[in-house]
Amino acid sequence: MRLKVTILGAGQVGASTAQRLMEHDYADVVMVDIIPGMPQGKALDIQEAAPIVGYSGRIVGTNGYEETAGSDVVVITSGIPRKPGMSRDDLVLTNQKIVTQVTEQIVARSPNAILIVLTNPVDAMTQVVYRVSGFPKRRVVGQAGILDTARFRTFVALEAGVSPRDVQAYVLGGHGDQMVPLARYCTIGGVPITEILPRERIDAIVERTRKGGEEIVKLLQTGSAFYAPSAALVEMIDAIALDQKRVLPCVAYLEGEYGLTGLFVGVPVRLGASGIEQVVEIPLTDDERAALHRSADTVRALVQVMQLSG
Repeated sequence: MRLKVTILGAGQVGASTAQRLMEHDYADVVMVDIIPGMPQGKALDIQEAAPIVGYSGRIVGTNGYEETAGSDVVVITSGIPRKPGMSRDDLVLTNQKIVTQVTEQIVARSPNAILIVLTNPVDAMTQVVYRVSGFPKRRVVGQAGILDTARFRTFVALEAGVSPRDVQAYVLGGHGDQMVPLARYCTIGGVPITEILPRERIDAIVERTRKGGEEIVKLLQTGSAFYAPSAALVEMIDAIALDQKRVLPCVAYLEGEYGLTGLFVGVPVRLGASGIEQVVEIPLTDDERAALHRSADTVRALVQVMQLSG
């Protein structure tokens, strides 16, 4: 029996996620957007690729929510990007309203779904979804760390001249300038990068990772990243749909882990069929823990702007 996955938002990230997911060929997909004809047209285009690529699932586009009923997994990409002259607080409050509305619609129709949040600022928006849905914490998870870690691994691989598949790393904390790439845990084929790369190059890679999204926005000028974010989303969906029990950095609700309580922050988790099965605590130095807490403080400030608490 195929899973049913709903993707809220048929923009670049949403449509790319739908395409990747269809090509994995274990789910039927519903793509929702408020723009008339847009999700329908993109869904039909993806469906018509099936005979060429070789998948058997069904994908439909819609401007409503009836088709989403009974979804197993729901991905929330709905929201607006930050615009010139818009403060971070303005963005948070605007996207809070949008995410609240779509969450209410989904919960009414798919009460047993696992919810994956991408809308930025993702740590704060995941907190909104958790509060509005009333779902248990294991069924609400945000995507950020997989993308940030992928960027870190990419930059390390480029610097060292190796395959990114052989680079392992963790990036913790909020999705933004205060994220915490853990160079001490980064390895190439099991060898710590501190044994391979000089400190100044590692520091430069850490800084580039923190500015990874901004770098792409500046290059594109009219948009933001979507290929890598969609790949990160599908890695999470795979882990859930196929019960892979992957240890992945995700935005999770903490209740004392890492010394943080009542807040969604990026940390390693075990992700499987029931959602977040475990928050994985890795040993941190005092400096690393302090950096993680500073990052969490930026998330807490956004939650306070929205007048939310755990």
